[in-house]
Amino acid sequence: MRRTSARLGAGALALLGLVALATPVEAEVNVYSARKEDLIKPLLDRFTERTGIQVNLITADAGPLLRRLESEGRNSPADLFITTDAGRLHAAKEAGVLRSVSSPALEAAVPQTYRDPQGYWYGLSLRARPIMYVKGKVKPAELSSYEALAEPRWKGRICIRGSGNIYNQSLVASMLEANGHKATLAWLEGFVANFARKPKGGDRDQIKAAAAGECDIAIANTYYLARMLTSDDEAQRAIAAKLAVFWPNQGERGAHVNVSGAGVTASSSHTEEAVRLLEFLVTDASQEWYAEVNNEYPVKSGVKRSGVVAGFGEFVADGINLSVLGYNNREAVKLMDRAGWQ
Repeated sequence: MRRTSARLGAGALALLGLVALATPVEAEVNVYSARKEDLIKPLLDRFTERTGIQVNLITADAGPLLRRLESEGRNSPADLFITTDAGRLHAAKEAGVLRSVSSPALEAAVPQTYRDPQGYWYGLSLRARPIMYVKGKVKPAELSSYEALAEPRWKGRICIRGSGNIYNQSLVASMLEANGHKATLAWLEGFVANFARKPKGGDRDQIKAAAAGECDIAIANTYYLARMLTSDDEAQRAIAAKLAVFWPNQGERGAHVNVSGAGVTASSSHTEEAVRLLEFLVTDASQEWYAEVNNEYPVKSGVKRSGVVAGFGEFVADGINLSVLGYNNREAVKLMDRAGWQ
């Protein structure tokens, strides 16, 4: 990280002698981000243009960044940690690398369900993980809930990525909260038995497998489908066009959602600047940029969605506070292992 040192101003001759005046240290904020540079840097540049606060950015995968924060400890130059999934944000809180901050602007913009109750992290964008089905092979009337995917009629028809994926762990963590230990384990056993193939690849791979006829249903985050639908690659668009989105559990708790989010680090020496950046990221303009560029949902109500995402339709989201996904993560992983989800 670049550090900006104080610069000495010109000397000024006064009655009592020569006085050297120093200009203030340049305002800055150091960001560790698990979001790719092109998905966050334009907003950071806009923040600098509007505030004069320099943003120094380091990007890497979520796991290595968290381990780096832990190893650097109090000496970490990072002021803000940006990552995906409430489970990862909770892990950062539990590791002691985040600090609690309070801001009326943040609390007004980010609903309680999408932020840590103690202010250790705040959601920046919302992602949904619904059921996607192959048109012509599955009728929407056949679908209802995540729980129903454990029924025998779906045997050999479901594609989903591996149990090591945090998105799937958080989905199971939400089901633990809704249904309890015993029911969730029973569901997992039936659900895993219905897999069309051994889990492999990412969310796009599940969509591709469904389009290729390997399965009839894929579980994936909506922004992957949206990015394929808007791709410059005609083949990607053709693949994605074979699938449609079904919103499960609409008559009850709602579809599973998660967030990308951020927290101010425990080591921060530019806390005021870090909070200002967080506040900037939840303004209407920033939220709309997120929605349009990343094809995710705004966490702030009333902000316009991208056209392709709006085309997926309205839905009721699970109303649990997403910090629960982190608290339930360990138990979720244990149950996934017991059920044989590889």
